Formats: sequence, structure tokens, C-alpha cells
Amino acid sequence: MKLTTGLYGSTLGKKILMAVTGIILFGFVVGHMIGNLQLYLGAEALNHYAELLQSNRPFLWSFRVVMLFCVGVHVLAAVQLWLRNRSSRPIKYRVFNPPEVDYAARTMVWSGPIILAFILYHLGDFTIGCTNPDFVRGDVYHNVVSSFQVWWVAGFYILANLMLAIHLYHGLWSLFQTFGLDHPRFGGVRRWIAVAFALVIGAGNISMPLAVLTGVVR
Repeated sequence: MKLTTGLYGSTLGKKILMAVTGIILFGFVVGHMIGNLQLYLGAEALNHYAELLQSNRPFLWSFRVVMLFCVGVHVLAAVQLWLRNRSSRPIKYRVFNPPEVDYAARTMVWSGPIILAFILYHLGDFTIGCTNPDFVRGDVYHNVVSSFQVWWVAGFYILANLMLAIHLYHGLWSLFQTFGLDHPRFGGVRRWIAVAFALVIGAGNISMPLAVLTGVVR
């Protein structure tokens, strides 16, 4: 218990927790995107996929609890690290522009809350139905199309997924560093892995509201 408490209380321990929960959340993001891309296969395919998920309620709720726990731990550790960094240097550097602190790193403090707000709205839109005025329970295809036909809803999804892609890029790049894979020889490789992962996730998720807005998916 003392070892666990001491590890969590350290900066390294919080970064490891963020990395581990980040890996789990990365896996969810990939699986979630692949499942949602069945939108392009039509209503029957997407609704059958959703029905398959809903048919196993114990697994579904266990999975939701695990994801909620990971999100909570990830957000808590991130906030604590941010506050610790601020308190360690109350007076900012007059000039501070190291090459590893890029745009993605500087916007992590904003992309996190935007993604959290997006998750809450997304649940209300497609799972609970409280933010979707044309919600039909069990007809996921209809709910997606009717929601993304509203330009500002589609715009919010696009913005949130742009921020998600940036967040994933920096998170994956930092994950390698946390686990000690930070040798100069592999620096370019891990950056390109992070870029490729972020681009694939961003493009896949953003394509869906764009497809509805442009009439490709009706």
C-alpha cells in the first residue's frame, strides 16, 4: 500500500498512470471508430452492430465502468501534473520554446476539457437521446444522420475530433517517452507513429459528419 501510494504521489507515477490508462483509451478509440465506420455500409449493418453490443448487457456495463474509471484516472492525473508544474514555477519563463513543446503539447490543457465535453454530448446525443430532438431508440443509423444534418452539431463533432487527433498525437508521443523509449535514434520513428495514428483516427471520425453534411450518407 505504501509503495502504491508513493508511486502515485510521484510525478513519474502519475505519468505512468496516464500512459497505462491512455493505452486502454487508445484501444477503445480505435475499436469505436471501426465500429462506427459501418455507417458507410448502411442502416442495417450499423444497427445490427449496435444491437449486438446492446444484447450483452453485463459485458457492456462492465466495459463502460472500466472506461469511466480510466477516463477519471487519466483526467485526475493530468490535472494534478498540470497544477504541480504550475506551482513549481509560479513565475513564467520570459522566453521558453523548447523543440519538444510543440502546438499539441501547449494545447493539451484545452483539448482535454473539449474532448470531455464532447464525450458527454456524444452520450446524450446517441446513447441517452436527451440532446437529439429526433432520437429513435434502437435506430442508430437514423440518429447519426439526423444529428449530423444539423450543421452546428456536425461542426462541433469535427472540432472535437480535430482536438482528439491532436491530443492522441501528443499522448502517444509522450507515452513512448514515459516508458523510456526516448533514444535519439528512435525519436523520428515514434513521432511518425504518433502522427500516423492521429491522422487515421482524425480522418476516420471526421469523415462521418462530413459524409452526412455533403449528402454522401443519407
